[in-house]
Amino acid sequence: MLAAGTLLPGPVLAQQGGGANPVRIGVVGPFTGPSADFGVPMLNGIKLAVDEINAVGGYLGRPLELVIKDDAATPDQGRKVSQELVQEKVVAAIGFCNTGVAMKSIDLFQDSKTPLIVPCSAGTEVTAKYPAADSYVFRVQARDALQAPFMVDDIVKRGWDKVAIFADTTGYGEGGYKDVVAALEDKKLKPAYVARFALGVKDLTAELTAARNAGANVIFSYTVGPENAAIANGKKALGWKVPQVGGWTLSFPFFIDGAKDAAEGALAVQTFIAEPSNERRAAFLSSYSRKFQGRMAVPMAAANAYDATYLLMYSFLGIRDGNLTGKAIKESLEGKMKTYYGVVSTYDKPFSVQDKDAITRNMLIIGMVKNGAITFAYPEDAKRNLIIQRKQ
Repeated sequence: MLAAGTLLPGPVLAQQGGGANPVRIGVVGPFTGPSADFGVPMLNGIKLAVDEINAVGGYLGRPLELVIKDDAATPDQGRKVSQELVQEKVVAAIGFCNTGVAMKSIDLFQDSKTPLIVPCSAGTEVTAKYPAADSYVFRVQARDALQAPFMVDDIVKRGWDKVAIFADTTGYGEGGYKDVVAALEDKKLKPAYVARFALGVKDLTAELTAARNAGANVIFSYTVGPENAAIANGKKALGWKVPQVGGWTLSFPFFIDGAKDAAEGALAVQTFIAEPSNERRAAFLSSYSRKFQGRMAVPMAAANAYDATYLLMYSFLGIRDGNLTGKAIKESLEGKMKTYYGVVSTYDKPFSVQDKDAITRNMLIIGMVKNGAITFAYPEDAKRNLIIQRKQ
């Protein structure tokens, strides 16, 4: 088995043709502000991959160079810095954590034919805005149209059939709300209660009381950070002991650290659990720990971004003449690159002309908050995780 980050084919890296001019890759995400807890791990995953790639010669002897822009989780700022990346003529870009920010900006990459790989934003619409065959927007993240039904299937199996939905009014919350409602409809269920709220809300006591009065036996939350903690802490204050479930944002420090013991037992959809369950994941965790001292705040963000960076590099390796045009990179991503043995998945044709999402349902697992960290909710998932899943 190859360790994470192994590049194939090796000889291509040192060939002549590109000189020493760097290959400039844009990175955009929330590195300050309310979403920095997962924006920074995303950036770290990208940096780790680039350092490894440059250590073995880069692309045709050219080092990769990151052009990093902070969107501060603000749509207008995201569009401003995305325009800067396009004007600076990066060959491709990696980024976006917040769906609302992504949707405000992706037309800039599409119109300029600058390939964009999204490692964090889960909003279903991100890869649905443009016809697949024409789209320059790719993703290494489970879209909400996968995450929502995956979690709904799990809670129904557990007997929790009276679902209260708590969703913020951002693009992420709106899209997630719609995906949860659709998933419930497939089970012939309707929400027992729905609460919508703006980011920054501190007290949801009234909404939680109404949900309890409506007979809800589980809360499905769709928001990005401190608001998830406000839900958990509000439940605790009311003495209302119902489970809280959601997408991957329940693995964020804003929730786990903000809610502390009130977060215990929460269930979150994950593509990656930070446990050395096989050689590739052990190598990635070890390398990350050495480079970035301290806690990996959101392991899934780091792992998705690390794999996204290598997939972009592998698309370069499919372009032998060194002419990294947007069209050439797009076509390579769509099927001309070699298999990449990654951390989240083994990527064998992760994209195609008609499919811009690399993650499929079989790669998903249910994570549980336990002792202030995310671990496997089910022992069988821990066993299944020994074998890295391929796209189905």
